[in-house]
Amino acid sequence: MKQLGISLYPEQSTFDQDKAYIDLAHHYGYQRIFMSLLQLKSSTGEDLLARLKEDVAYANQLGFKTVVDINPVLFKELQIDYNDLVFFHELEVWGLRLDEGFSGMEEAIMTHNQYGLKIELNMSRGTNYLDSIMAYDPEIDNLIGCHNFYPQEYTGLGEAIFLDYSAKYRDYGLHTAAFVSSKNAKFGPWPVHEGLPTMESDRKRDIFSQVTHLRLSKMIDDIIIGNAFASEAELASVAKAFNSPFPVLGIEFEEGVPPLERKICLQEPHLYRGDASDYLLRDTKTRVVYAEESIPAHSANKSNFERGDVVVVNDDYPRYKGELQIVQTPLPNDGRRNLVGRLKHDDLDLLAWIEPWSTFMMQEAAK
Repeated sequence: MKQLGISLYPEQSTFDQDKAYIDLAHHYGYQRIFMSLLQLKSSTGEDLLARLKEDVAYANQLGFKTVVDINPVLFKELQIDYNDLVFFHELEVWGLRLDEGFSGMEEAIMTHNQYGLKIELNMSRGTNYLDSIMAYDPEIDNLIGCHNFYPQEYTGLGEAIFLDYSAKYRDYGLHTAAFVSSKNAKFGPWPVHEGLPTMESDRKRDIFSQVTHLRLSKMIDDIIIGNAFASEAELASVAKAFNSPFPVLGIEFEEGVPPLERKICLQEPHLYRGDASDYLLRDTKTRVVYAEESIPAHSANKSNFERGDVVVVNDDYPRYKGELQIVQTPLPNDGRRNLVGRLKHDDLDLLAWIEPWSTFMMQEAAK
């Protein structure tokens, strides 16, 4: 089951603030919480473990599943034996995320814990880390993965590395997660406030497009907002992008686009024709649905179409009239296609992630 999540940092907030955020997230269907034990030491002397427990206990009442971040150093500091995870059981968390791993054997042993705690691996480590764990016969039902987030600008994962590292988890059939970043949020685990995405290319995207990006990758099950606190509008936007039956791209319409051409873009999901062209992403279903409609030519003042332009074939191309197309490679305007709009800026690069025979939707981008 795929789930949405939020992140909490009790050392930087109050219980009342966290409670309000948990309530709001619950309202929009969120079910996971990420928290970190890596910041347990407080300069003010506050008992941060008690604050964490307070948040977890309340979240559990609403059915949330909390995963706490930890590393081998903290195992030693807290005198936790990886053969006995009673400490985390008493915290009442759902699982523990290993920000830094052990040798492979320890992770595998932990998956056999008597409490059913989930052991979440750091997917961003890559190399042969997962293979080494699988060699020790882990309990697969208790083994999951989650990528890192990256507070420092320009340090997030590149798209090729993200796909490469994620593919191995898919190959083993493990549940996966990754982070998106709120523009409204003011803090994360460290005193750096440049967003908390998994992929660097998502750092400047709006949060709806970040979710769409992860969905189009087909590598990620759960999506977690890495920083806190996301606004209510962002929580709603993430939920909408996540729960849509198909990935959604935003379109910015030209002024005065006829209602029929807007309807062609927005009314139904679009199927990318499988015999793909380098120049055009084609949905040929629309020319069947609107075969009896007249689509007069316009856009004659535009000499060339650019990547990301959304066009509808007009009456001057009778066999193809009504077909919706998205320009992938610039091409001249011969008058037989009407420019109706263009993909919004944050979604332009996502065009490359749509595969032939896949289905997507479009919605009008907010102005």
